[in-house]
Amino acid sequence: MPNPERVILLHGIWMVGATMQWFGAQLRTAGFQPETFGYHSVIGGPDAAVPRLAEQIRSGGPTHLVAHSLGGLIALQALAAEPDLPVSRVVCLGVPVCGSAAADGLSHVPVAGLMLGRSAPLLQQGCAVWPDRFQVGMIAGRLPHGLGALFAHFDGEHDGTVSVEETRSPALADHVLVEAGHSGLLFSADAARHAAEFLRNGRFQR
Repeated sequence: MPNPERVILLHGIWMVGATMQWFGAQLRTAGFQPETFGYHSVIGGPDAAVPRLAEQIRSGGPTHLVAHSLGGLIALQALAAEPDLPVSRVVCLGVPVCGSAAADGLSHVPVAGLMLGRSAPLLQQGCAVWPDRFQVGMIAGRLPHGLGALFAHFDGEHDGTVSVEETRSPALADHVLVEAGHSGLLFSADAARHAAEFLRNGRFQR
């Protein structure tokens, strides 16, 4: 039998590597070999995380990436910075590739803006383009369970923190919606199933 395909999982802001444990277990059951990438999302930010992620990718050979929220922006920024990284496919979970209105709103609140730390600019601006050789799929939630609506006005569907429109980009290979809130994406059986489908085939099944 061939060796399981390697998958590196990245968490979002204010989280740790263990946050991705349940999702990683689902991918392991689906036949993949998951590992996590942990980083300091506030005091470190993308400038520190991107080179470390690239180093971890190169240390183990070809891989896929599965990333939640800010983690997806860091993953995409790493691919843009080093387009020769041995990455095939990327699954983004609720990643605001077009920039986060909630993060922008929070950044203008005194003291509260400090909660975003060095990740604030990337969250506000997003990362909607990346080298064509990487296949990127987006799984977005549409259950409005989260505090993001306190800092942003969402006109359409959203997951409580990120709007569906913020997760869209013409550069995506595919995009699918699931019934989950922003944090709930990490514990959604549908999201895990879709992630495994995309990692295998480069498309979501509906």
